[in-house]
Amino acid sequence: MNIFIATINHTIAELTAEESWHCTKVLRFKAEDEIGLIDGKGNFYEGQLSVVNERNVWLILLQVHAHKTNIRTIYFSNSSYQNIDRIEWLVEKAVEIGVDEITFVRCKNSERTVIKEDRLIKIAESAVKQSLQAYIPKINVLTNFADVLKTKADNKFIAHCEDVIPKHLKSFDLKNKSSLVLIGPEGDFSIDEIAQAKASGFSEISLGENRLRTETAGLYVCNVFALI
Repeated sequence: MNIFIATINHTIAELTAEESWHCTKVLRFKAEDEIGLIDGKGNFYEGQLSVVNERNVWLILLQVHAHKTNIRTIYFSNSSYQNIDRIEWLVEKAVEIGVDEITFVRCKNSERTVIKEDRLIKIAESAVKQSLQAYIPKINVLTNFADVLKTKADNKFIAHCEDVIPKHLKSFDLKNKSSLVLIGPEGDFSIDEIAQAKASGFSEISLGENRLRTETAGLYVCNVFALI
């Protein structure tokens, strides 16, 4: 079933201009056809097309499915790097696996100073529909490292490549708890940044014996939470 993102108002739904164009001009749905909808907040709907044109599509809601709760509450803060293609790939795959919030972090060894959130939001929305989910993760603006440390969560972790042997992420109690995971840039976090994180209540974690690329580490973290 094709899934569209809609604004819900009681028994009526409205597609955005972009979604309306895709619905009518690309997929060629017509009045009285039935399609699947999500509100981006975790709810699925079935609707019947009522008003149909290339800029505005209105629907009558036929059925509301049970609220789908996303129990993997992960605030996934990944330090930015230079190649935008890798950033976009990471967002797409992380959303498909399941993540609640993504923040790209400006730290000492970051290579990128600008992130186009609008583009990443579109990628996230597409990945949500592709993976048949109903919750659209929040994509935050590029954020300073010190500000990310202030984020509240039940569990707060920092993964790095320094010569320590911390506990593996899987050894912590992660079920039904919110978790923030910091993944370092290609040059890793600095010693000072690791110390700041520890002073702010972050636990050092291992993601295994292999040294992973930034985006690989991010997907590994998402997979750990997906299998809880």
